[in-house]
Amino acid sequence: MIPEDFGLSGEQRLLRDTVRAFAREKVAPRAAEIDRDAAYPHDMFAALRDLGLFALPFPERYGGADSVLSGCLAIEELGRVCYNTAYLLLVQWTPFAAVLAGGSPAQHERWLPGLASGDLKAAISVTEPQSGSDAAGIRTRATRTEGGYRIDGAKVWCTNSPEADFIVVAAKTDPSARHRGISVFAVEKGTPGLTVGAPERKLGSRGIPSCPLFFDGAFVPEENRIGPEGEGWLTVMEAFNRSRPMIGARGVGVAQGALGLAAAFVRGREAFGQPVADFQGVRWMLADMTMRTEAARQMVCKAAALADAGVSGRALAPWAAMAKCLATDAAMSVATDAVQLWGSAGISADNPVERFFRDAKVLQIVEGTNQIQRNIIGRHAVETLGAG
Repeated sequence: MIPEDFGLSGEQRLLRDTVRAFAREKVAPRAAEIDRDAAYPHDMFAALRDLGLFALPFPERYGGADSVLSGCLAIEELGRVCYNTAYLLLVQWTPFAAVLAGGSPAQHERWLPGLASGDLKAAISVTEPQSGSDAAGIRTRATRTEGGYRIDGAKVWCTNSPEADFIVVAAKTDPSARHRGISVFAVEKGTPGLTVGAPERKLGSRGIPSCPLFFDGAFVPEENRIGPEGEGWLTVMEAFNRSRPMIGARGVGVAQGALGLAAAFVRGREAFGQPVADFQGVRWMLADMTMRTEAARQMVCKAAALADAGVSGRALAPWAAMAKCLATDAAMSVATDAVQLWGSAGISADNPVERFFRDAKVLQIVEGTNQIQRNIIGRHAVETLGAG
């Protein structure tokens, strides 16, 4: 539960309670099947669209609440029962944030209403085989041609790409530069020269496909370049900064879900003539799990509150990184302890705690590994702490 001292409005409390009930009644019964079959959950997407959740973090003119904290509330509640359904929101929100940050008014009107309503789906693609954490080292090239650009190269791990109506793609327009040579393009579904490869067989996050992309002279018209040439890095980073607190919320949801499963299991199991929950060692494990989960929630709320207050760019980056890193590390730690408390039952794919463990591991890697988050936080510490 999000603490009241973060000033939740009545609308936010209603949102949290509504999504919690929906998650319990509609999402939880589907969660294991989505993971087992590794099949895109079209029914869950439709249900989220019907609830009007896709616009949540974005301006009111698109039907949203203009609140990252509201987005975090929804993601945590969904993530407590199903990582994949929570992910349906985030894979829509990161490209939305990129278009919002770098796009022209015409591009806003072209794409954002459809993303907000769920009538359009999108993806974002930055990572390449040789440049995962080193996003500035991408090699995919966008070369000017009459009326637009030709894109050549390859991407990996583009989540939601088979479903997307368009993909926000980072490519080099100036190969001699690093981040200053990156531009961003909206590459539409069915573009000749774009091939979406076979989905990866993933440890977790199995319901939302992640695929390689191959560009062979794919033509993108001038009007599909998002922002000026060479400013794509700023667009991508702003999108990531706004999305990272919400990735942290996924971590809080996974941690809370795993903690709940562990507490329920030890309450209902006996050993040596007494409930397992009565053993001091078990209670201490649960205490640590509870503290990690609540600390992660506080950090996520802090970063989300800063974003909602208008903090952006380099000022938001370390807080977004702290939220993502702390919460996803907490998810992994809590899920690991939950599996331990379940014992041999915890490593069985027939039990949900095993799924939480696998999904938690993914969170430490996606949208910038936690080592990269620590680099961002460390730079902030060196530059600001103890300065005065």
